[in-house]
Order: sequence, then structure tokens, then C-alpha cells
Amino acid sequence: MVFQKRSLLLIKIILLVSLCIVVSTPLLSFAEQDDAFDLLNEDFFEEDSDTSEVFDPLEPMNRAFFAFNDQLYVYVLDPLATGYAAIVPVDVRQCIHNFFDNLREPVVFVNTLLQGRFYDSGKVLSRFLINSTLGAYGLADVAAKEFAMESVDATLGETMSSWGVGDGFYLVVPVFGPTTLRDGIGSFVENVSLTPYYTWSDDQVVLGGLYVGKEVNEFSFHLGEYNDLKELTIDSYSALRNFYIQHRTRIRDQNAQEVFSF
Repeated sequence: MVFQKRSLLLIKIILLVSLCIVVSTPLLSFAEQDDAFDLLNEDFFEEDSDTSEVFDPLEPMNRAFFAFNDQLYVYVLDPLATGYAAIVPVDVRQCIHNFFDNLREPVVFVNTLLQGRFYDSGKVLSRFLINSTLGAYGLADVAAKEFAMESVDATLGETMSSWGVGDGFYLVVPVFGPTTLRDGIGSFVENVSLTPYYTWSDDQVVLGGLYVGKEVNEFSFHLGEYNDLKELTIDSYSALRNFYIQHRTRIRDQNAQEVFSF
């Protein structure tokens, strides 16, 4: 029975990849990479940004985890993602990105509602309906390409922030990277309990493989960015921490302006 379930799941995954390859040609005009946050953009390191208030009481432990993640990146993630990008065409990788992004839209929809961002809620719902139908189950971002409806991001961490829950302390998690206590809890809840693709199987190995595959596919669009940051900074740990905090502050301020907007 277990073998049959795994075989069925494997067949589904193969069919999904095959479908992605088949439809990639006619959907190339829809496939489009998301705008990446540029770690080297000076706008993210404004001189008037106050990063001295970063609450980092676990800095010795965080630096140890940062060093571990750095070695994991250098010897595992970067070679794996580089090889993956060389083998899998960018259009297929974009389809895979779109597919997983579309699966997450119901979670984003709920968070925008809880944050009072009703205009964004309508946009997220419209994007999900359009991409799930016209976009071949989300493989193509038709909503953005044809209807100028760009993706919206809203996380449980941001929702808790809008309710007045503070960041807590800065934290570096092995494998997953920088976060705060609040955002880390939010991400954990979303990934384990809310994200739809975790219902595909009750096999933890399969779920882990799906997550790794998704993250490697996502990372393949950002090759070299981390190395560039390390070359330009003396203390990579502090630079990445400050970037993360400034980036989260920007998102918080932007979301505050969008509350109850129509």
C-alpha cells in the first residue's frame, strides 16, 4: 500500500514536470521572473535607517548558525542550484515558481483580509482565479502579464505585526536563514499548517523533497547575489541582519499605507 501511494505520487510529480515542459513553449510570453530584492542596492542601506536598535541578544549563537548556513550555501546550495539552473531551462523554472506561488495565494488572501488590506485581498483572489484557470493551474502568471495584476505578498508575521505583536529578537535559523521570533513563528505556522502543497502527502521524506526542490528552484533565480554581498562587506553577518531588518521595516510601512485602501 505504501509503495503504491509513493508510486502514485511519483507519477503525479512526473506528470506535473512533463506538463510544465509541454506548456512552457506556448506560455513563454506569460512567464516572467519576479523582481528580486537587490542586496547590493544602496536604497536598502540608507544612512538614516536606524539599525542600532536591532535586538540581537543571541548574537553569538546566531553568528555560529550564520557560519553554518554560509558553509551550507558554499558547498551544497550554490553548486546544487547552479547545476539545476544549467540543466532546467529558465522558462520551466519560472513555471514551477508560478505554480507554487499560486498555491500560496489562499494563504496570502487570508492574511491581507486580516491586515485590513481589502484592495489587495480582491487582487489576490482575482489572481488566484485567473491563474488557476487561464494560467493552467498557475503554471503561467496570466494575471500579471495580461491583466497587469502584479503579485501581492502578505505573511502571518506581517499580520501579527499589524495586530501590534512586536518582532521579538533577531534570529538566524539553521538552513532557513535570518528571521525574527515573530516572523519565524509565522513562517512555521504557514509552512506546516497552511501551505496547500503540504497536503499532497503524509510522507515526511516526500514533503522534505518537495520543499527542497521548491527552494532550489527559487534560489536558481538569484545565483551570485550572496557572494557579491560578501565581497563588498567586511562583516557579512551584520550586513545581512541590517538588510533584513530594513527590508521588514519597509514592508511594514508600505502595508500600513494600504490598510483599508480601495
